Amino acid sequence: MTRILLTGMAGQLGSELQHTLAPLGEVIGVDRQGLDLTQPDQIRQVIEDIKPNLIVNAAAYTAVDKAESEPELANTINGTAPTIMAETAQKLGSGLIHVSTDYVFDGRKNTPYTEADTANPLNAYGKSKLLGETGVQQACDRAVIIRTAWVYGVHGKGNFVKTMLRVGAQREELRVVVDQVGTPTWTGDLARAIAQLVPHLNSKSVTGIYHYTNSGAISWYDFAVAIFEEARQLGFPLNVQQVVPINTSEYPIPTPRPAYTVLSSKKISAILGTHPPHWRTALRQMLKQLYAHR
Repeated sequence: MTRILLTGMAGQLGSELQHTLAPLGEVIGVDRQGLDLTQPDQIRQVIEDIKPNLIVNAAAYTAVDKAESEPELANTINGTAPTIMAETAQKLGSGLIHVSTDYVFDGRKNTPYTEADTANPLNAYGKSKLLGETGVQQACDRAVIIRTAWVYGVHGKGNFVKTMLRVGAQREELRVVVDQVGTPTWTGDLARAIAQLVPHLNSKSVTGIYHYTNSGAISWYDFAVAIFEEARQLGFPLNVQQVVPINTSEYPIPTPRPAYTVLSSKKISAILGTHPPHWRTALRQMLKQLYAHR
């Protein structure tokens, strides 16, 4: 029986992973109360007590703007903690799947980023995630890093889709940036892909970095417009009449963000034998689930 330790079980991805990983073995989920990622000794102790065959790390510090003012905390949770997980996994002979981000790139390309492209993060959050990637790769022979982007889901506190639905119900006009391009990724599809990858971990050739997002490429503005179109059809309460495209320079945020972070999923698709669903299909499915949970 495979024993899987899932961190971040209460988050938007962790909540989905509890379901997709369940058929593969015994899933032991921990949240912030069960595992404090700022405490190295506790991380080691929890893993050594559970003795998992596989660790799936879906926990992270994700407050991009806040990370600028508390980089040490971001580095501890996104950098040090995954490295300790990897070191402990190596000691136990366990596998590790660690979730990372498109924000390790600077966004200066205009074609999809592959796993071979050089990371060059623009902000403290991206730097903290790259720190984790480096630590994981160096510490564990059976580690897989999955970079994803623009993640949203039914569970968890906040994401772009939920935010748009909330403010779209309150305001008639919204301003959304049009010059940042990427791919929205539904946690339902991402969690399924991670579960499908697990059986391949026994092969030494399936280690290293992989990219996984839904298919397609759009701006945040395009995404917002699509959210309202799909949500209206389902009957979500909306007051928004107009979405105005603006440039990043017009939007007051303290943190530099990459302009283009479309990721190529070709490498992981070759292993899984299937391409990720299109972002619009995924959005429609997520909104149907969210509407049903209202």
